[in-house]
Amino acid sequence: MEDKKDIMQIIADANKSVTTGIDSADIEHWVWIHIMGRAYQVPAGLTIMQAMEYAGYKFITSAGCRAGFCGACATMYRKEGEYKLQTAMACQTRVEDGMFLVQIPFAPAQEATYDITKEPYAASTLLEHYPEIARCVACNTCTKACPQDLEVMDYIQDALRGDYKKVAERSFDCIQCGLCAVRCPAEITQFNVGMLARRMYGRYGMTEPEYAKARLTELDQGKYDKEFKKLLAADVEELKKRYAAREREAD
Repeated sequence: MEDKKDIMQIIADANKSVTTGIDSADIEHWVWIHIMGRAYQVPAGLTIMQAMEYAGYKFITSAGCRAGFCGACATMYRKEGEYKLQTAMACQTRVEDGMFLVQIPFAPAQEATYDITKEPYAASTLLEHYPEIARCVACNTCTKACPQDLEVMDYIQDALRGDYKKVAERSFDCIQCGLCAVRCPAEITQFNVGMLARRMYGRYGMTEPEYAKARLTELDQGKYDKEFKKLLAADVEELKKRYAAREREAD
C-alpha cells in the first residue's frame, strides 16, 4: 500500500506545474521524452497530453474529451532501446523516460458511402462495401493496437461470416481512433467495418423496445412540453441545482 501511495504522490506532484502554475523547482521527478523528434524534460507522472502541453505544444486538433472516450488523441511511440512500435491514447497514457512520441490526428481511411435503408441485411453487404476484410490474415495486430482492448480481429472474422450481432457487440466500445487500421498489414479499416455493422444491426437486427415506443408516444402527446419550456427558461444557477438534484440510476 505504501508503494501505491508513493506513486500517486509522485503523479500529484508532477501535475502541480501544469495545473496550478507552481514553479518547476518544486518538481522532484523528471523524465526525458522526444516529441516529433525533439527532446524535452517533463515532470514524471503526466499523461502524454499533459506532457506535450508542459513542453509548450498547444492542442488545436487531436484533443477532445481528455478522458479516453473520443478517440481524437491517437499516439504512436517507441521506448528507447526497444524495437516495438506501440499505440495509445495521449490522454490516458502516462509518459515514461525515453519515449519517442508522434501524434496521429487522423487515420487515413476512406469510409464507404451507403444508405442503410436500401442495403440488404446480408453477409454480402459488409463484403461489398469493405472487400478488404477478405484479406485478413488473422495476425491480431489490430487487437494489440486497440487502446480499448477490443477483440478487433475477432469482429472482423465475424464480419466475414456476416454475423452482424457479434460485430456490433464486439465493436460497441470502439472510439474510432483508427489505430487498428494504421497497424493493419492487410489495410483493413476495421473501425469503419464495425460502424456499418452496428448501423445495420441497429436497424434490422434489433427489435424496438416497448419502453421506447411508449416514450415516443408520450412525446407526441406533449407530455414533457411544459417541463421542457421550464428548462429553456431557467438560468445557469437553476440548471446547476436541478442537475445536482437529478434522479440517478443505481450502480
